[in-house]
Amino acid sequence: MARYTDAVCKLCRREGKKLFLKGARCYTGKCALERRAYAPGQHGQGRKKASEYGMQLRAKQQTKRYYGVLESQFAKYYEMATKKPGKTGEELLSILETRLDNVVYRCGWASSRAEARQLVVHGHFAVNGKRVDIPSYLTKTGEVVSIVEKSRSLDKIKAVIEENSAHPIPKWLEVNRDAFEGKIVAAPVREDVDLDVDETLIVELYSK
Repeated sequence: MARYTDAVCKLCRREGKKLFLKGARCYTGKCALERRAYAPGQHGQGRKKASEYGMQLRAKQQTKRYYGVLESQFAKYYEMATKKPGKTGEELLSILETRLDNVVYRCGWASSRAEARQLVVHGHFAVNGKRVDIPSYLTKTGEVVSIVEKSRSLDKIKAVIEENSAHPIPKWLEVNRDAFEGKIVAAPVREDVDLDVDETLIVELYSK
């Protein structure tokens, strides 16, 4: 499976904002954007004002990078969103929010979506009692995501849960920390998505 393998801090610098791709490090002075607040590359400090197309492209790239999704998969999600009755941009974000790796992150069981993706691939989570190791699995309302029994006592898992004990939980999720379970109680809506993106620009880009 294709995946981004370069330094993820370059992505934050390219977008000119924190994408919170490295968990706790993003909140410290070690954040690359704090130290070098300009785009990477030899022309990074001389970029001109973005065109209309440039702003639309950046909105798409930022959203892709927030969720760790590659181009073909993002286009697939957009196509799914166009077939739903609501606003396409909002439906797109709702679909991205229901990815299993994002649900794990939102439940506070990982410090970043990248870490959540790794934990899912390693088989630490189950959906409705059945182990699922596919980060892109789209959860549905009513489904219960849980940490599998054998993983609950692992030092790595316990440390992550403790570190993220104050992690805010969105309204569309109900988390039972004692039972190591999270239930999807509703479809995510735009107000639940705390990302600094303009989804209307993405729709404009794909509509061309």
